[in-house]
Amino acid sequence: MFKTKIILFLFISMFSTSIYAQQLGKDELKSMEKSNSAFKGGIKGVTGPGLNLPAEKMQWWEDAKFGMFIHWGLYAILATGEWTMFNQKIPAEEYAKLADQFHPKLFNADQWAAIAKTAGMKYMVMVARHHDGFAMWNSPSSYHHFNSMETAAHADFVAQYTAACRKAGLKVGIYYSPMDWRFPGYFDPKGQPENAALMKQQAYGQVEELMKNYGKVDILWYDGGWLSHKGTDADAAWFWEPLKLNTMVRQYQPDIVINPRSGMFGDFQVNEGSAEVKGPILNFPWEKCLNLNGASWGYNKAQHLMSRSSIIQMLVNVVDRGGNMLLNVGPDQDGIIPASHVLRLKEVGEWLNKNGKSIYGTRPGPFEPVDSLYGSTHKGNMIYIHLIKSSKVSLELDLPPISQQILSCRILADKKVKFQQGKNGVKLTIDTARLDPAVTTIALRIKE
Repeated sequence: MFKTKIILFLFISMFSTSIYAQQLGKDELKSMEKSNSAFKGGIKGVTGPGLNLPAEKMQWWEDAKFGMFIHWGLYAILATGEWTMFNQKIPAEEYAKLADQFHPKLFNADQWAAIAKTAGMKYMVMVARHHDGFAMWNSPSSYHHFNSMETAAHADFVAQYTAACRKAGLKVGIYYSPMDWRFPGYFDPKGQPENAALMKQQAYGQVEELMKNYGKVDILWYDGGWLSHKGTDADAAWFWEPLKLNTMVRQYQPDIVINPRSGMFGDFQVNEGSAEVKGPILNFPWEKCLNLNGASWGYNKAQHLMSRSSIIQMLVNVVDRGGNMLLNVGPDQDGIIPASHVLRLKEVGEWLNKNGKSIYGTRPGPFEPVDSLYGSTHKGNMIYIHLIKSSKVSLELDLPPISQQILSCRILADKKVKFQQGKNGVKLTIDTARLDPAVTTIALRIKE
C-alpha cells in the first residue's frame, strides 16, 4: 500500500472574523476552517505513483493566476446560500421539490464566460454538484434521478458550460462534492455502512460521468471529502479510497489538475475564505478561493460585495506569494450573475488590462512581501513591484539589494520613477499623485 505523505508548511496568515464568517452556520464555518487549519499546520493526503502531476504540467495553471468560481444550483431559488438545506433542516424529500421549480430560461453559459474574460480571468470552475446532491448534468448515476436533465429544467448545464469555456478560450474546471446530505450514512458511515456505500457508489459513478463525457477537463475541484462534518478530507481517505478514485480520473483525464479535497495529496493546495493573506512566498502551488459576495457562495438576497480595491489587493497579495485566486460568483435561479457583480468584475478587469503583465505568467519575488506595503513578481528581465494601498506610501520606498543591475524604473504604462541602486539596497522616489489607491505597479527592467 502507498504510504501517507504528510508535508508540513508554514503559512503565516491572519484568519480574522469577517462579515462572511459571521453569517456562516456552525458546520459550514467548520468546513472552511478545517481546510485552512490543515493548510496552516500540516497539509495531509495519500498519494501514489503517477497520481500527482509533474511541475511542467502545472505550468499553465501557475501562469493563469485568476479564475472564476461559480456556485449555482437549487439553493439559488431560496436565495439564502448553498448550505440552506442543512442549516434550515429541510427534509430531503421536501428539498427535492425545488427541482420542480428550477427551469432557468435565461441561463447563458456564453455570457458567464464573457464576464469571466472581461474580468481578466483565465479559467472557470463550476459547481457540478454541491452537498445537497442535485447534479447539474445528465447523470444516470444520480441517486433517485436527482439531476437537471430528469427534472423540470431538462437541461445539461455542465455540457453548456464546458462548451462555452472552450469557445471563449478559458480552461475548464469542474467542482464535485462526493458527500451528499440525503444519505444518513454520510453522518454515520460505520453505523450505516450500506447507506454510506450507496453514497460512495454514486460519487464514483458521477465522477466517471464528468471525466468521460465532457471532453478535456482541466481542473477537478473536489469539496466535502470529510465525513459527518468532522475531521479532515485526509481523515476520510479510508472511506472514499481517493487513490482508486483518482486513478480512474487519470485514465480519462491524464493531465487534469486535482485539488486535495478528496483525501489525496493535491496538485495544488487550497486556502479558503476572505481573511487577508500575509507572510512570505510559498514554494508550492496554492490557490485562494473566496466570495465576491461575502454573504454566501450560492446566490443570496443579502449582498456584501467586496470593493474594487479589496479584490485587487487580495489578488496581488496572493500572486506575490506564489498563488492563484479563484473568485466566486453566485448566479440567481435564472442563471443570471447579478449586475452589481458584473460591474465589480469589470472594474477588476480594467485594472488587469493595465497591470496584467505583472500578474500573468509571472513567479513571485525576488523581494519577499512586506505585509500591507508591497510584494513583487518577476518574468524575464522584468521585476514588478505591487504597492499595496499606495495612497499611504511615502515618497520614498526602500527595497532590499539585488545582484542584477536595474536599467530603468517606471510606473507600469506610465511615467518614469527615479531610483538609486547600491550595495545596501534600492531606493525609489515616487510621485504619489500618479498612484492607484488600490495597487500601483512599478516595473523594473534589469540587465540580463
